[in-house]
Amino acid sequence: LHAGHRSLLERARAENERVVLSIFVNPTQFDDPADLTRYPRALAADLGVVAGLADAVILPPAAELYPDGYAYRVVENPLSRRWEGAHRPGHFDGVLTVVLKLLQLVQADRAYFGEKDWQQLELVRGMVRAFFVATEIVACPIVRDADGLALSSRNCRLSPDGRTHAAQFPAVLRSAPD
Repeated sequence: LHAGHRSLLERARAENERVVLSIFVNPTQFDDPADLTRYPRALAADLGVVAGLADAVILPPAAELYPDGYAYRVVENPLSRRWEGAHRPGHFDGVLTVVLKLLQLVQADRAYFGEKDWQQLELVRGMVRAFFVATEIVACPIVRDADGLALSSRNCRLSPDGRTHAAQFPAVLRSAPD
């Protein structure tokens, strides 16, 4: 987790009596098993990043969230197959399925999602409407590093040169004509 995640919890803490955090690397989001294996995991450090902000942290094992072996899942077709979804088949099916399960388990009034993952945010909003989930989805602003790059768990996997190049994207996008 990073300061972007912490900002979600800070907002949740400011707006709610109780805050529940889930930390779960969802295997159903990964179409490449090697990518799942390489995904950064640092539970002690993650808990340090969010210390004092959550009343409860749930750390569900995959077998408990997927007792059916992922036989049942949420599938959305038009938006989830574009942009990021076009390059990561099944990714958003995994995201939507686990989000629905977590929302059902926690029965939260509100759930906080970052605008950095805009496509994911829109898909979750649509799923909540489609399945009449009572949880309000709250969008939170992107948290950026000093050089403008949006914070991401995957940034640590960039080479120094790749990190420099990635930091140029926000400036390029801001300079593009409307």
